[in-house]
Amino acid sequence: MSLFASTEMKPRRSKAATSNDMTARLIPAGSVPPIAGRTGDAFDWAGPNMPVALRRRLPRLVTASFLIAGDIAGYLIAYFVLLSFLPSGLEGALAERTFTIAALAAIILYASAGLYPGYRLHNHEHLRRRTVAAVKVAVLAAFGAIVLPEGQRLLLSTIGFLALGLIVQPFVHWLVRGLCWKLGVWGERAVVIGAGNLTPALVAHFKDHWQYGIRPEPFFADSLETLPDGGSSIAVVAGDTGSLTPDLAAMRRKFAEVILLSDTPNLKVSGLRPADVGGEIGIRLATGESSVNSDLVRRILDLAIAIPAIIVVSPFIAFAAAAIYAIDPGPVFFRHTREGRSGKPVHVLKLRTMYQNAEQRLEALFRDNPAMREEWLSHFKLKEDPRVLPVIGHMLRSSSIDELPQLVNIIAGEMAIVGPRPFPEYHLLAMDCEFRAKRRSVTPGLTGLWQISERSNADIELQQQLDEFYIDNRSLWFDCQILLSTIPALFKHRGAY
Repeated sequence: MSLFASTEMKPRRSKAATSNDMTARLIPAGSVPPIAGRTGDAFDWAGPNMPVALRRRLPRLVTASFLIAGDIAGYLIAYFVLLSFLPSGLEGALAERTFTIAALAAIILYASAGLYPGYRLHNHEHLRRRTVAAVKVAVLAAFGAIVLPEGQRLLLSTIGFLALGLIVQPFVHWLVRGLCWKLGVWGERAVVIGAGNLTPALVAHFKDHWQYGIRPEPFFADSLETLPDGGSSIAVVAGDTGSLTPDLAAMRRKFAEVILLSDTPNLKVSGLRPADVGGEIGIRLATGESSVNSDLVRRILDLAIAIPAIIVVSPFIAFAAAAIYAIDPGPVFFRHTREGRSGKPVHVLKLRTMYQNAEQRLEALFRDNPAMREEWLSHFKLKEDPRVLPVIGHMLRSSSIDELPQLVNIIAGEMAIVGPRPFPEYHLLAMDCEFRAKRRSVTPGLTGLWQISERSNADIELQQQLDEFYIDNRSLWFDCQILLSTIPALFKHRGAY
């Protein structure tokens, strides 16, 4: 049976769809401007006379041009910010030429790294490629400082210029991607072919997460021949692909890229790597980075962040503690024993945001309101929680200020800045034993993938998917991206209660 005749199959949700839903949550829906975009082709005005190859590439070229212009604007902003800090005598043409060459070299390396337009790359991969490019340019600048006259005077300024560019450019790209989406040139058109009810779900998914660079178009016909030439360049296939072989060759002729979302039990699609063994094509599961070296670097970064941070936030913690005591006199800090790395207990420190008789209030609520019990069993949180202190309790929880005392746990080595959140025992009991063992393989964190994507809106199954994806794809770059995304997530207060 051909895949294109599979619309009569019994509707079901494939594991691939679930896995890809999880993968796309790495790119939060609010990580770029929420502009209502167009799904049509911005170059329909050109008519059928435009060559097929040019029609497909033109939106990509326009988007790449906008992104390059955005990077140039980012470097201009960095230059004008740095201008007032330049040492005397470096404000002239020499500095401008040096910065221009450095910016041009970085942009060329960005292009060679596939960042223009950079479709279907996660945010932490964008960060890694940009940082690597900037470091390469900095190394070349250091070499130039040795061999060129006046080079040493410009070295620190050039490094500062590149660093400021790295800080400014993500925000500029946030605006440029939104502009490209509004103009209808962002992303590549993709035909979505799925069995049963998978097609509408995938189309809705890619529209909600348009930053991924796929503009979905559902396909319900029985033959590829019905598709016009010059249309979609990508085919996304999901569902029963057991009978796909007769159609695959036709799809490769029709599309520049074919993405197969097949069922992969107990495997993460994003963790698969291609393998070539004696000419046989297959897949392999790549292991993570070296645990010894990465853990040492993580520990150094944790201390470098946590020690200054605890000094800065101490006045806020003191003010919050005073407000808690004024509303409900008693201990202002709360310690709760939770499971840490290798199963060792972690005494998590928090500001108290609930009444001291919180457990009795919860039991009384469950007796009177069974619907609240169902909500609790699904999320282990309540949107309308009678245990939370009025005003100050909700404010501390929505802003996550109540978690700031855990910087002490980080300094003590019990927690990390980034990692799966340490859940209470009753929360962990709702998860399977295999997943709990996986959580014990890493150090729990103050912030994590769950915090920047769904927070309290995620049910148990989704929390497990997010944590499992993080652990399977853990890297220093991933940690950096999560850390950079935490601050805007806190300001949005989305899913926090």
